[in-house]
Amino acid sequence: MFFVRRVIVLALLVGLVAVVARSLGSDTDDGSSAGVDDGSSGAADGVDGVTDATATTVLAPVTSAAPVLRTPTTADPARVLLVGDSDAGGLSPFLDRVLKVDGLASVTTDYKVSSGFVRPDFFDWPAHLQATLPTANAEIVVAVFGANDGQSFLDMASKPVDSPEWRAEYGKRISAAMDLLSSGGRTVIWVGVQNGRDPSLTAALAVQNEVVREQIAQHPGVIFVDAWRYFSGIRGAFTTLVLDPRNGDYVETRKDSDGFHLNTVGEEILAAYVGDEINAVLTQRGAVTSPDATVFDVSTGGKYTIVSGDSLGKIAGLVDTTVAAIVAANGWADETQLIYAGMEIKMPAKETLS
Repeated sequence: MFFVRRVIVLALLVGLVAVVARSLGSDTDDGSSAGVDDGSSGAADGVDGVTDATATTVLAPVTSAAPVLRTPTTADPARVLLVGDSDAGGLSPFLDRVLKVDGLASVTTDYKVSSGFVRPDFFDWPAHLQATLPTANAEIVVAVFGANDGQSFLDMASKPVDSPEWRAEYGKRISAAMDLLSSGGRTVIWVGVQNGRDPSLTAALAVQNEVVREQIAQHPGVIFVDAWRYFSGIRGAFTTLVLDPRNGDYVETRKDSDGFHLNTVGEEILAAYVGDEINAVLTQRGAVTSPDATVFDVSTGGKYTIVSGDSLGKIAGLVDTTVAAIVAANGWADETQLIYAGMEIKMPAKETLS
């Protein structure tokens, strides 16, 4: 009887071990497939299949097909990938035109209107980039994000954009994006967001831009193009009239329709800034490029051509400065200086923005 009981107990133990083994094997199989996002859940048509709107895909940097640092040539130009929101789409043809001057870099653009890093339920950029970076095999990545990120996270709806919690979460997502884009030896050029006419929008974008700048400081290999500074007024406020770094003239740079997006001249200016940064990278890699297009620095001031109907007060309002500052920049005795259509006057240097 004792022997029979031992046999029964032994049989039960063997059965239990088999069940556990099958269970562990099943978990391993499921986990290995569920942990890989191949981008096929909707990234191809612009809206992904994320069901948890509160989660952002967290992925390891792409290290396959790592670019080899080399000297680009016209026969084998550097591969530039431009990614981002609608601002990236607007920049694309103008950047392509700038880089075609030397023919040392070719641009591929991947953008999604209304996207960013705050709403992965609409478009999950980390997952999309994880899936597409190996194929793109870019050597330089230009990232243009931020216009749509001045809003609360869905799982942190009670935390406004200027809250410590929002700043921390957004910083974490931007840091991960910079790590992902720069992995494998890629050079990253991050284009900051510009301000807008609407005060509430600009206030939110200002916080977002501050967080990005903090992450730039923690990622010294990432090159920053400060669009906020380039497209704001002399004292830092919104204005449509800013200095064109290619010739020193003050020109209109914004679309009247929304007071945010750049017009054709604005896109040309941004492309000049980004193009100069790309050329600097190419020069470091041994290529011979054209001289910088942005020959006038915004900190040195520029010139404005008087048109019919202008007054010093009107001009001061257009460029975000004061009449006294214009008088001082031109060395006039006072504001009674005679001005006339076609006359070129000097503009004050842009103030340093914190």
